Amino acid sequence: MTNPTELAARYIAMWNETDAGKRRALVGEIWAADAHFADPVAEGRGHDQIDAVLAGVQQQFAGLRFSLVGKPDGFGNHVRLSWQLAAGDGPAVVKGTDIGRVSADGRLASVVGFFDLVPG
Repeated sequence: MTNPTELAARYIAMWNETDAGKRRALVGEIWAADAHFADPVAEGRGHDQIDAVLAGVQQQFAGLRFSLVGKPDGFGNHVRLSWQLAAGDGPAVVKGTDIGRVSADGRLASVVGFFDLVPG
């Protein structure tokens, strides 16, 4: 299995990449071609739709950045990581936990996200 810490760092970097071309390249590196992402407010299948989810989140939360919370872990072909979305060192606006399934080639086959803190 891919190292959970390394995969989580790349995953968070992808969420933070605002250059559309660079972000799309990261999607292709990190996700399998037929990958699936789902959380309570967004869903995408394949690189184009996953990239559209990322772009939508970046538009909605412009100026905020994702960061890891705690240490990612994994077993078998699964990885779990917790994250927060905040402005600089400010308080988290959103927090969540994502659970991914890693394909044989080390890319994400699927991610299901859960929100632990959402804006009031």
